[in-house]
Amino acid sequence: MIGTTELVAGWRRVGVREGATLMVHASLSSLGRVEGGAGTVVASLREAVGPAGTVAVPAFTWEVADPDPEHVGVPDPEVAARRAAVPLFGPGLPVTRALGAVPEALRSLPQSLRSAHPQASVAAVGARAAEITEGQSLGFALGRNSPFGRLHDLDAHILLIGVGHDRNSFLHHVESLLPRPRLKVRRFPMEVAGERVWVETPDVGDDNGTHFPVLGAAFERHAGIAEVKVGGAACRLLPARALVDFAAPLLQRLLDHGE
Repeated sequence: MIGTTELVAGWRRVGVREGATLMVHASLSSLGRVEGGAGTVVASLREAVGPAGTVAVPAFTWEVADPDPEHVGVPDPEVAARRAAVPLFGPGLPVTRALGAVPEALRSLPQSLRSAHPQASVAAVGARAAEITEGQSLGFALGRNSPFGRLHDLDAHILLIGVGHDRNSFLHHVESLLPRPRLKVRRFPMEVAGERVWVETPDVGDDNGTHFPVLGAAFERHAGIAEVKVGGAACRLLPARALVDFAAPLLQRLLDHGE
């Protein structure tokens, strides 16, 4: 079993320094047995970056979505009931469980701040948390006008803890910057002037493991990123700006050539 001291030492080996701004993607189980679980992981990351640093996580809520996206026109009673059961987003809505326990542990901290996108919010704690989470466009939710855009501008680092680049949301940010991205439509309920309405917005499409693992591996080779074990987890620390600069032209070539 490992605790805060061992974890902080591990983050130091990975390259995390005091004052750093991190976007963290994590698998708690990959670390092995952690005393105190996800809360200890979050505490160790906060200790590693110190009071001048910031830790951010994806706080996505995929369940705030149309359960019947193919249904058009006036809904029948069953479709209407399913849509009525979809929760509205709020800062206290738990993170989608598939993202793991670490994002929810950070989101639930009293000091945590969260951006307001119904499906693709980001939670953060630390010196730059307010700046990172202060606004987010409804369309292209991980694009320039988003926490990911601000993390890029703040020269943040991406910390992958026991997960691959299929979990690296910064690559969606990369695709949002391309002139010819894959596209999809997000659809979610919101309350507008006291009325529950359904909103549709454009966004980049899902990768589903097609290109993102290839992009991530190529960048790691290019940048000489070393994998470091923390507990049982293979961890990598990547500079966000350098990843964006490297991955954007490569992803556009892959998409243009249908590779």
